[in-house]
Amino acid sequence: MSDHVEDLKTEDNPVTERPLSLPAELPILPLRDTVLFPNSFMPLAVARESSVHLIDDAIANGKLIAVFTQRDASVEEPGEDDLYRVGTATHIHKMFKLPDGSLRLIVQGLARLTLDTVVATRPYLRAKVSGATEGTNETDRLEIDALARNIKTNFQQVVSLSPLLSDDLQTLATNIAEPGRLADFIASSLSTISTVVKQEVLETLDIRTRMDNLNRILIKELEVLELGSKIQSQVQSEVGKNQREYFLREQMKAIQKELGEGDDQTKEVEELAEKIEAAGMPEGVKKEALRELDRLSKMPVAAAEYTVSRTYVDWLVALPWAKRTDDVIDLPHTQSVLDADHSGLEKVKDRILEYLAVRKLNPSVKGPILCFVGPPGVGKTSLARSIAESLGRKFVRVSLGGMRDEAEIRGHRRTYIGALPGQVMQGLRRAESKNPVFILDEIDKLGSDFRGDPSSALLEVLDPEQNSTFRDHYLDVPFDLSEVLFITTANVLDPVPAALRDRMEVLEIAGYTEEEKLQIATAHLVDKQVKNHGLTAESIRFTPAALRQVIRGYTREAGVRNLEREIGSICRKAARRRAEGDESMIEVTPEVVVQMLGAPRFLDEEMEERTKYPGVAIGLAWTPSGGEVLFIEASRMAGTGSLTLTGQLGEVMKESARAALSWLRTHAREYGIDPDFFKNAEIHVHVPSGAIPKDGPSAGVTMATAMASQLTGRPVRGDIAMTGEITLSGRVLPIGGVKEKVLAARRVGIREVIVPRQNAKNINEDLTPELREDMTVHLVSTIDEVLALALQPVSSDVRPPQPGQKEPKPRAIAVRP
Repeated sequence: MSDHVEDLKTEDNPVTERPLSLPAELPILPLRDTVLFPNSFMPLAVARESSVHLIDDAIANGKLIAVFTQRDASVEEPGEDDLYRVGTATHIHKMFKLPDGSLRLIVQGLARLTLDTVVATRPYLRAKVSGATEGTNETDRLEIDALARNIKTNFQQVVSLSPLLSDDLQTLATNIAEPGRLADFIASSLSTISTVVKQEVLETLDIRTRMDNLNRILIKELEVLELGSKIQSQVQSEVGKNQREYFLREQMKAIQKELGEGDDQTKEVEELAEKIEAAGMPEGVKKEALRELDRLSKMPVAAAEYTVSRTYVDWLVALPWAKRTDDVIDLPHTQSVLDADHSGLEKVKDRILEYLAVRKLNPSVKGPILCFVGPPGVGKTSLARSIAESLGRKFVRVSLGGMRDEAEIRGHRRTYIGALPGQVMQGLRRAESKNPVFILDEIDKLGSDFRGDPSSALLEVLDPEQNSTFRDHYLDVPFDLSEVLFITTANVLDPVPAALRDRMEVLEIAGYTEEEKLQIATAHLVDKQVKNHGLTAESIRFTPAALRQVIRGYTREAGVRNLEREIGSICRKAARRRAEGDESMIEVTPEVVVQMLGAPRFLDEEMEERTKYPGVAIGLAWTPSGGEVLFIEASRMAGTGSLTLTGQLGEVMKESARAALSWLRTHAREYGIDPDFFKNAEIHVHVPSGAIPKDGPSAGVTMATAMASQLTGRPVRGDIAMTGEITLSGRVLPIGGVKEKVLAARRVGIREVIVPRQNAKNINEDLTPELREDMTVHLVSTIDEVLALALQPVSSDVRPPQPGQKEPKPRAIAVRP
């Protein structure tokens, strides 16, 4: 068999005009939907097990096979009757094996064959074949030449009109002189004609007839291409917009029907149209939704834009354009819900009840933008949830902490991959209501970078005069946010931009008193933690004294988060005891608290001990987590008239110290101080906890008192704390955070505080009656009044430590100024 293959090759051309010697039998390779012509190269994919076996044997025995096209491409194991009678003798040039076991071949057609009879079907088809003799009459030579010219001309026109055929085919066809080969080449090149037509060309042995048939095929193909070109030209120049849309739509329907997509897409579009009608959109939004839906209906499902457009329409129909919950305006019910969920917070509750009262009288009133400001753990977020429950509204919460991208608020434009609306519109979709209680948590934690400033995007959202036409970048249609009750929360207001702060009604929520914490723990926290840890009221009971012990000795905070955590720790230990078999009732007393939680972390310091010697005063500071007690120490030593300030103080605090020193130098004689004391002395003011930055003007009176104590030798009372800003003229100016500071003093056992007189309104409004009764508040206007209250009279029993004598070391206190 290999001798026959060698006859097919020369050095210059793998195919020669010499006669082809064929063996009596050849292995048969069936082809699906493909016709291989003589003198043409073709890639083939072979996957059938029998065909793979055939190729392996053929490679080993001369690479010569017979190729016949199947009549029905769906037949997996074709027999003799399933093959056309005329095929092609084929030479295998290259073979590639793939990992899945299939083969890729490069084959060359050599000559036509006639299938005589199949002699074997296993392991693959083998058949007796004979060469199919091509012929023509010598008298037809002139007609054949004319047909060849017509075929070349028509083929050139077909190539020029068809986008599927390469222009190089024209050159190749022009260079073929032999008529039979020309016909075979052109027939194999036409990808638009069917397999049956190509097989007819292959089976036509008379060259004149073959060329005549091919010429007719080319003329028909040329007419179709010219008609398509003409139609395209007419569509572009003559057909109107409506007719053009109709024509394209009908074409698309026909294509989709062939692909099996039309019915599902039509049904999907109809469902979306019904949803748009039922969504209650404003007229402008509805028009935009229908326009996008019309665009979607003309788009093939496989198109990349289809999913983008479909998602956009889904978002439009999912938003609550007309859905709202009816407010349940029952003021006594609302009052009871707020009181049951939260102790204290009277100002906030009154503001909510006032809003509801106004809304009951005027339902069209726009909702306020409330901002709850207070330390962590005082119940800002849970209060907003209680407001939603009392109103019967849906509740949505979005955390703004760490948000840096403006698109998180206003959404991404649809040009971006994976674009979505902003958090505001996403929250409304989750709520399924256009008037929910919408809480924007941690608004003071917003950031900004190269992607934009989210706080600027919130300016429109939180402005009742503008948010009725809020336009998300993704949706790009106006949405009315005026019915949403926005509530924001923050620990401090300083990081919030002034323009944003101006749009909100700020309600300050101060820390809880010890009694309020005890009440919250008794009414809420204990029951919650007992239930969470699988216990019951019959298995564990907390005494009020135990809860006070936890509050005083293990937590030092404005809120109740750590208190709840410590109660949970006790419940865990009790749960372990029961799990180990101890079924006895556990009564939590102060002794049990110490046993379970260890030694108290915070101890009431002996303030008298800290202020035993001159130069130490007790101040009050405000922090985001509540009020704190602040010790300020002053020392005098020989020097050249300088003031040293330590303790990581900020610029404002340093200026307060300089102002205090200047006032003392001015009024030195009045307090028995040498007016020239500063010439030969150095004053050192230190605020302990040096690793913690401190700043603010409210420590001015404390610094002045500490320095006056050191210079006069009169110790400061250990049962009094103070706060206030001072001026060079000796006036004491008002400060903020009065309630937090008074609570901090009370927490460490101090019952007297000095507060600027202009803060009297804060004492009356912010402090609870029991706190005002328990504390003595001195209202002062000048530094003289402060020193008269704070400095002890000179006593011979109290002297500062002598040189070389160590001052007794005070006990540590956990202070977070």
